[in-house]
Amino acid sequence: MNTLSYKTISANRETVNKEWVLIDAEGQVLGRLATKAARLLRGKMKTDFTPHVDCGDNVIIINAEKIVFTGKKLTDKEYLSHSGYPGGQKVTTPKELLAKKPHAVIEKAIRGMLPKNRLGAALFRNLHVYAGPEHPHQAQQPKTINLTSIR
Repeated sequence: MNTLSYKTISANRETVNKEWVLIDAEGQVLGRLATKAARLLRGKMKTDFTPHVDCGDNVIIINAEKIVFTGKKLTDKEYLSHSGYPGGQKVTTPKELLAKKPHAVIEKAIRGMLPKNRLGAALFRNLHVYAGPEHPHQAQQPKTINLTSIR
């Protein structure tokens, strides 16, 4: 019996095959877009997925201002932040955040779906979100992904 066929192959930084992926957020529901982008960032759909290695793709999301919320989430959902001082709690709705920084809504949703450690911070650096249809990553030749094809 050949025992080499039973070895588990673990990916490392040198053997990881990273790609550039482009996602158009126009008309997409925020949560569904975020889960699929987080899976791409983490690399969970790859055959050589290793939990402790950054083996995901670089994800570019365009048209962030055209994201869709279901129900009353646009006005009723709240993002809380605290300055650390007494009475320093601030409440922001997605509607206000979309007016100021459209990319921040998608970034907050995806960051919450990544690991809360150094690996999660490294994975988050592979995410690039832009409010409009233009992005500066044409040289990387990203392939456009249809979100319905990702599980």
